[in-house]
Amino acid sequence: MTSAVERREQLKEVWQEARTCTKCPLSETRQTVVFGAGNADADLMFVGEAPGANEDRGGLPFIGQAGRLLDRLLEEVGLERGDVFIANVLKCRPPNNRDPRPTEIETCRDYLHRQVELIEPKVICTLGNFSTKLLRDDPTGISKVHGNPEVVVLGRRAVTILPIYHPAAALYTPSMLDTLRADFAQLPDLLAAPLPPQPAPEVFEPVPEVEPEPEPEAEDSPEVAHTPEEPPAAAAAEEPEPDVHQDQLGLF
Repeated sequence: MTSAVERREQLKEVWQEARTCTKCPLSETRQTVVFGAGNADADLMFVGEAPGANEDRGGLPFIGQAGRLLDRLLEEVGLERGDVFIANVLKCRPPNNRDPRPTEIETCRDYLHRQVELIEPKVICTLGNFSTKLLRDDPTGISKVHGNPEVVVLGRRAVTILPIYHPAAALYTPSMLDTLRADFAQLPDLLAAPLPPQPAPEVFEPVPEVEPEPEPEAEDSPEVAHTPEEPPAAAAAEEPEPDVHQDQLGLF
């Protein structure tokens, strides 16, 4: 079993890999890779959509108006930012804050799954449509599933997912704040509940070695004449020399 210290060191390795990532075109327009921040041993993890302009400049998630509202909602249920870990589906800002594209989500999802595996949260709050659809592996929108916790297996870990509207929604629609508060109010009980049953660890059985059967001993028979092996039928039947000018597809 991996210790907390080992998990944190492995998380740093994932961060080092992500901060120089050039797997998609967003690397050409970003200022900073926003990997995530918070308690690396947190029981509660928040997953948003993508960094905005403030996050792209500062390198930290949720440091604008939506982040301040998130801090306030946490305080109302007895938590603070230092208790949780916050990340996004995308680690780089899409230009002009446009929606993440499917290819970008697919390219970046491995970083998020490795974060979940190493932080080992008990509960994940998905903030908004994109993180909810990704982590639930379901196209149902946030308006139909918000506030409904469910257990989901992500990689090798079972966690409770609590879909919640993105805090930015309440900045544009103030009446949404009551809905956010009602959903956040579930967090203390979810965190106090036991960890969901975990998937059985994969066990790889060693393949037994099969000893070759001994070849039968040849019996001497003076009555049978031993003839030499028959030579090849003709030189023309030999395999042709390989064509050195063939395309070496897959090698270069």
